Amino acid sequence: MSTSRQQKGREAEDLAARFLAGQGMEIVTRNFRCMLGEIDLVARHGRTVVFVEVKSRFSRRFGTPQDMVSETKQKRLTRLAQWYLKKHQLLRQPARFDVVAIQWVAGEPVVTWIANAFPASE
Repeated sequence: MSTSRQQKGREAEDLAARFLAGQGMEIVTRNFRCMLGEIDLVARHGRTVVFVEVKSRFSRRFGTPQDMVSETKQKRLTRLAQWYLKKHQLLRQPARFDVVAIQWVAGEPVVTWIANAFPASE
């Protein structure tokens, strides 16, 4: 990954974290990594643990940012979330998956928040 791509990704995650905090969510962890992969943001929304995938695009040529959360990605996020919940003894807490999609238009971000974007999948 090039530095500029890393910087863009970090900027998108910063924007998503600020946006979600403004919606009343508490950001608990950023870039949670384990042997199974990475979760962009882990947040709390009331009692609910929210696993957030952040996607951003500067062009719609390949679809919208949220289109990039494939079934394979959803399965990987489900496994990561299960591992996280078990590790932090949160298996009894409600949990969901959100997507924050950021489309850059003329250098300005357009944020789309999709709460409960997909169900846990095996």
